[in-house]
Amino acid sequence: MSSLTQSNGIQSLRRAAVRGSLAASVHNTQPWTFVVGTHALEIHADPKRRLSILDPAGRQMIISCGCALFNVRVSLAANGYRSAVERFPDPGRPDVLARLTIVHDPSAAASDLAALNPLIDLRRTNRRRFAEDAVPEDLVSELVSVAGIEGAQLVPVTRAEDRVVVSVLSQRADAQENADPAYRAELRAWTTDDARRGDGVPALAVPHGGVGAHDDVPIRDFDTSGTGSLPTETRSSLNQCLLLLGTDADTPAAWLRTGEALERLLLEVTRHGYSASPMTQIIEVPNTRALLRTELRLKMQPQILLRIGRAPATPATRRRRLVEVLVESA
Repeated sequence: MSSLTQSNGIQSLRRAAVRGSLAASVHNTQPWTFVVGTHALEIHADPKRRLSILDPAGRQMIISCGCALFNVRVSLAANGYRSAVERFPDPGRPDVLARLTIVHDPSAAASDLAALNPLIDLRRTNRRRFAEDAVPEDLVSELVSVAGIEGAQLVPVTRAEDRVVVSVLSQRADAQENADPAYRAELRAWTTDDARRGDGVPALAVPHGGVGAHDDVPIRDFDTSGTGSLPTETRSSLNQCLLLLGTDADTPAAWLRTGEALERLLLEVTRHGYSASPMTQIIEVPNTRALLRTELRLKMQPQILLRIGRAPATPATRRRRLVEVLVESA
């Protein structure tokens, strides 16, 4: 490999790490570190950023890192590289979630993955009120297909009785979590009105106090200090487009795949001019998750509930500095 080719490869890996850092993550914790070498990149989970109350097993931390992994794959393809991905490559180091080795291949820039690269900057988690118009069935079918490509399953919640189950269990889970003082304290720690902070959920991206009070499927109330900038009324309805993302297994490997599928879905939704809002309370509480699987006759393990629709734009969340998430390896 020529020194110029090697240099270009390293620059592409660094660029991919930057794109990875823009991925969705639970509470915008950004629980990842990118280790860049000569022709490989590793993604490490950062256990210090795991939500100890909400996510004791690290499931959502690993899903978040899976989102970052997908963005890395997209960026490398857009820069003309094929990447071989080893997931959990080192059994002795479980926090090393993925290792990507690259080979220059100009044809990669014309792939479906590469086409998603511009959308990374546009993707947002949108907690605003969604329009009442239905999401087209062909878009839902496309989302089901791309989730399958990423090794996950996407199940539209269409039956009226199933929507009621999702609504009731979501309200139950939301109430159960909010009744826990430790959960509320953790939520306060990860919400902020400090414009200089590079992580956490900013007040400008959440509805003003009391959100979810009249919602069929409640949006998490991030406005812990009454400084939320978005309208309080979100009208998250059981009649909106609700999609359950899941996997056959419920293991760290399955969680990583869930993240890759989730990020791909979020980018595809953005590409079609729609917004998405992950709603995970129903999955986070063990008893509501178990009931959801039983009542909806699911063979898969549910990992994420998604609300899809049209909504006004919402501000981007801030990101950690590159020096905090990028490590150069010899």
